Amino acid sequence: MRYFLIIGIILFTLPRMSAQQLQSYILEAETNNPEIQAFELRYNIAEEKINEVNTLPDTEFGAGYFVSEPETRTGAQRARFSVKQMLPWFGTITARENYASSMAEAEYVEMVIAKRKLALSVSQAYYRLYGIKAKQKVLENNIQLLETYERLALTSLEVGNASAVDVLRLQIRQNELQQQKEILREDFIAQKVEFNNLLNKEKAAPITVVDSMVLPIQELSVSSQDLTLHPELLKYEKLYESITQSEALNQKESLPNLGFGLDYIPVEKRPDMNFGDNGKDILMPMVSVSIPIFNNKYNSRTRQNELRQQEINMQKEERLNKLETLLSQAVQSRNSARISYDIQLKNLEQAEDAEDILIRNYETGTINFNDVLDIQELQLKFQISQIESIKMYYVQSAIINYLIN
Repeated sequence: MRYFLIIGIILFTLPRMSAQQLQSYILEAETNNPEIQAFELRYNIAEEKINEVNTLPDTEFGAGYFVSEPETRTGAQRARFSVKQMLPWFGTITARENYASSMAEAEYVEMVIAKRKLALSVSQAYYRLYGIKAKQKVLENNIQLLETYERLALTSLEVGNASAVDVLRLQIRQNELQQQKEILREDFIAQKVEFNNLLNKEKAAPITVVDSMVLPIQELSVSSQDLTLHPELLKYEKLYESITQSEALNQKESLPNLGFGLDYIPVEKRPDMNFGDNGKDILMPMVSVSIPIFNNKYNSRTRQNELRQQEINMQKEERLNKLETLLSQAVQSRNSARISYDIQLKNLEQAEDAEDILIRNYETGTINFNDVLDIQELQLKFQISQIESIKMYYVQSAIINYLIN
């Protein structure tokens, strides 16, 4: 009972420990990754656009000096000063704010997508690191096992139950495994650089990877309906909404603009006359209207917006088809990984039984070292395949999590 309790605790805690460790790396990547920082800046810029559009057109100031002074009844006009302010039609500024806000929302969804893709990349890189580390451990165990067999072969050689060829074959097999181990060490270094680059850390920064992983007892059901709220699809909805707001703005801009102004003209007194308005300055309020009589450009924008919305609907449908295909492939690959894992588990049990038989035969002096090498090679093959199945299972699970969570 105690043995099964310990095994149960290990099977329960290992996935949780791995998930917590991976989640901390993902959070670190989101904080440090320059691509995510660039997306955050783009979103901040889009938000700042809302303040940019919440303004009136520039106020116009003018000043002029009469080189040839016009003479009026009240005196000569010396100069003219004017100020003018154009005002968009009622609701135009609000329409601009709504459009800028919709573009900011689209940028926010882009940032969410980038974070999810980064989490996927970090997860897959982490599982590849696990796969390499687990294979190194398996190779080390097999090298130690072959060293044990080599000592048995040397002992058998002394009593004439083995040949020098058996010893040499065991040594050659150790050399081959050592070579594979060294290659994996180089693979781990390269994968470590990729992983640290995702986290924007020093290439040689240490990485903690779990020693072992197991498959969960069962998976949650996956349906293509879960894709409906995926950010990559939500992005098209936000773009569609932004075009709707763009058209609302276009309709507002096609309406007249109002202008209010004031002209001031200083008048010089006439020295030869004396009356009440002599030298009285001129103050002239002004109202103007800007009417878009030739509004073909606004009609063209409306047509363009309609076409863009149709384009976005097509793009969304096409992307949904690709996501459904990707989800189906990921689920199939994950199921295949579980099947492979279960088969390799059975194969390992049978290979270990065969190994036990060979060891018992050694006690009777009838061990065949050719069979030992064959069984050891099979065990290594099954162990490597099992690690590949675990890695593939979690790599595909990361893709599924990206798509439906």
